[in-house]
Amino acid sequence: MLPLVLPDGRTRTVAQKGEPVTSPSILNEPEQPTGPGHDDLTCCVGDHWDMSTSEVDIRAEVRDWIGATWDFDRPLLEWRRLLADSGWAVPSWPIDCYGRGLGPEADGIVAEELTRAGAVGVPVGVGIGLAAPTILVHGSPELKARLLHRIVTGEDMWCQLFSEPGSGSDLAGLTTRADRDGDEWIVNGQKVWNTSAHHAELGLLLARTDWDATKHEGITCFAIPMRQSGVEVRPLRQMNGHSSFNEVFFDDARVPAENMIGGPGDGWRVAVTTLMYERRGAALQRPRFSATNGRTVREAVAEAEEYFATYSWYPQRAGRADLVADAAQLAGVAGDALVRQRIATVITLQRVNQWTAARASASRALGRPPGPEGSLAKLAASNLARASYDAHASIARARGLLTGPESFLEGVVAEVLVSVPAVSIAGGTDEIQRNIIGERVLGLPKEPQVDRDMAFRSIPRNSTH
Repeated sequence: MLPLVLPDGRTRTVAQKGEPVTSPSILNEPEQPTGPGHDDLTCCVGDHWDMSTSEVDIRAEVRDWIGATWDFDRPLLEWRRLLADSGWAVPSWPIDCYGRGLGPEADGIVAEELTRAGAVGVPVGVGIGLAAPTILVHGSPELKARLLHRIVTGEDMWCQLFSEPGSGSDLAGLTTRADRDGDEWIVNGQKVWNTSAHHAELGLLLARTDWDATKHEGITCFAIPMRQSGVEVRPLRQMNGHSSFNEVFFDDARVPAENMIGGPGDGWRVAVTTLMYERRGAALQRPRFSATNGRTVREAVAEAEEYFATYSWYPQRAGRADLVADAAQLAGVAGDALVRQRIATVITLQRVNQWTAARASASRALGRPPGPEGSLAKLAASNLARASYDAHASIARARGLLTGPESFLEGVVAEVLVSVPAVSIAGGTDEIQRNIIGERVLGLPKEPQVDRDMAFRSIPRNSTH
């Protein structure tokens, strides 16, 4: 056994190569493969993953650890800190980043064992789903040591600060700027469509730091503190009545220089990593709880309910394909030939999407980083949502416009009709997904970009800087 010093100074014992795996030992870390379509996108597991570690070994070890450690009346934060320090929170992470250096399938195995024991796993959200994988690939050792532990414990809530009013699909055209001032960067500009910004401690920010570089090369990524006087968060009201997003204004906001993720000008490369995880829905994995007793679980359930309350309308955004057949029966139009054809289309697309999702899961289990299959899945989800929209409209007809408890399906159809358009826009428009598929899957030439090699300050735009 060898002692390992964690980045924050704490120690843990680990197994040497070939040594039997006994709690709390771990294996060496696997090699990081190169991701499809982008040379710098790497999988965030360790450096030398030993395939000899079987599922049986992993299950036995984590069961022993849970049996010796789990106490359902611990405060949630105390439990999560134990989970993080043990390496079982995200066992596929590198050993020196609060993981165990195991293969990516270990995450699912450990999650199953935690659920089986009635225990609690990692928190949900942008932090664990988007920020952490991005930091693992691009962050400095100091940044990983400082930020990853608090992400795993749930002490820091994160938000994503990418899109701008004038830079949605053309994200590289962003104009929020960061200017160096000693040991800090001063940020000015505006972001939009920022979920959780109103209660986030940190934001994953893209800002322009070099106006003489090309638009892709002049961007830098930061972990910006959100709770400061230079950051103003305003809620946005959507046409479906919900308010899930925010717009964020920066007025001489400050971010420490050591909070840079990657190097100056590496922001686009960093963003590609984040967007790959976003397109596979990494921030929307709802936790499962097999028990409801005890303080730890109660606090975890409350945490998850608060987080997912923001997304209560997302099933309607996805089209509610699960309701179309029952809705036709309820409306008395199940025998209508046109309605039946539209229901058949919905069911067909739904089944194909399930196969696509299964293929993506199998790819992740093999240790591959997310790639263009995320764009395929997102585009397929848009197609399914629109087909479901058409089916619900033909079934409910004018009644589908009514809301309230006495309306058709208690207003669910009405919410579907005003929510589905968002699925083709959020997280990258359908047009952007088709470009990715065409270029990275089909090998088609890239879309012409006349401003690709121009200094950003020379590119005509609506505002001047």
